[in-house]
Amino acid sequence: MTIHWCGTGLSAIPGLRRLIGAGHPVTVWNRTVSKARDEVGDLTDDIHAFDIDALGAVLAKGDVIVSMLPGDWHVPLAELAISKGANFVSSSYIAPEMRALDETAREAGVALVNEVGLDPGIDHLMAHALVADYRASDAFDAANHLSFISYCGGIPKHPNPFRYKFSWSPLGVLKALRSPSRSIRNYALLDVARPWDAISSYVAPLPTPESFEVYPNRDSLPFMAQYHFEENWPVREFVRGTLRLNGWAEAWGGVFKEVETLSGPEGDARLKEMSDQFWAENAYDEGEPDRVVLCVGLKAEKDGVAVWDKTYVMDAWGDARGTAMARLVSVPVSLAVEAVLNRAIPAGVHAAPSDPKLVEAWMGEIDKLAQHLQVVG
Repeated sequence: MTIHWCGTGLSAIPGLRRLIGAGHPVTVWNRTVSKARDEVGDLTDDIHAFDIDALGAVLAKGDVIVSMLPGDWHVPLAELAISKGANFVSSSYIAPEMRALDETAREAGVALVNEVGLDPGIDHLMAHALVADYRASDAFDAANHLSFISYCGGIPKHPNPFRYKFSWSPLGVLKALRSPSRSIRNYALLDVARPWDAISSYVAPLPTPESFEVYPNRDSLPFMAQYHFEENWPVREFVRGTLRLNGWAEAWGGVFKEVETLSGPEGDARLKEMSDQFWAENAYDEGEPDRVVLCVGLKAEKDGVAVWDKTYVMDAWGDARGTAMARLVSVPVSLAVEAVLNRAIPAGVHAAPSDPKLVEAWMGEIDKLAQHLQVVG
């Protein structure tokens, strides 16, 4: 069974090298062969120019396709996998078009595994662990009032005036600023058109507590079922969001104002101009360390008093192994590939696993990737 790893961008390399180094048969596919050789040529010469037809010609039953390509490629590659009786893994959110492949994948006996990077990915593992721990505790009561938070951010380890640095094209970040979000705050739906309309402060329980600016992103509500929340549980707060350095909102104030006015092809062209400018002015320098902070917490209250309260807190930064972002995105992907090969994940469309054995094993590996990882509470 061969692993077909597609895409050798900045966030892909540690996990890819881990699989090759562990002796798995890996074929590397990349748009630019020379770039792939620069990254993994010391470990393998099985490197090819990415072409979906060429991949399909060699794809065999039981193989695994890993897509670290742009999101538009995920569904076509997953459909190719199903047609050949192969499996599929990506770190991206499950799009509706991917979810629609669930029944076909089950019938074909193949696994399509997504959301196994950093966020989404590691955050899911932490959430599953917390909910399982809470359910098993003496404090568990279906009438308890729950608050759940999950905040993740890639930030510069050495802050700059812009309060942010880019490790790849800023265009995705700019487009995300135009996206609405849904979460729960004070038992009510919080429906926000733009992130800057819901910025709040969060104190991360690091060894030295540190405050950050945070805001909800995407639609948090479907993750309540994914994390095995019961429909009858009273939920005071439920939010999955983004974490930024203090001062970010002020530094980006002008960006927010302009983004709000952009629309249509002209707006897209201006976003591209802004992206190019930000890349020139605020990209990481060679060897400059990035930083990733992830906090996932669950609190249960009875009569206004906390009866159970735990938070996973992770702090990681770039070092001799490379960037923290690349480690924390791609190594979990490699763990998912191994789980698929070991048939530890059933057929169908799945996100990061909730199986306690897998969660524990994966978190043990992730502990090696971060400089700080603990459960507080």
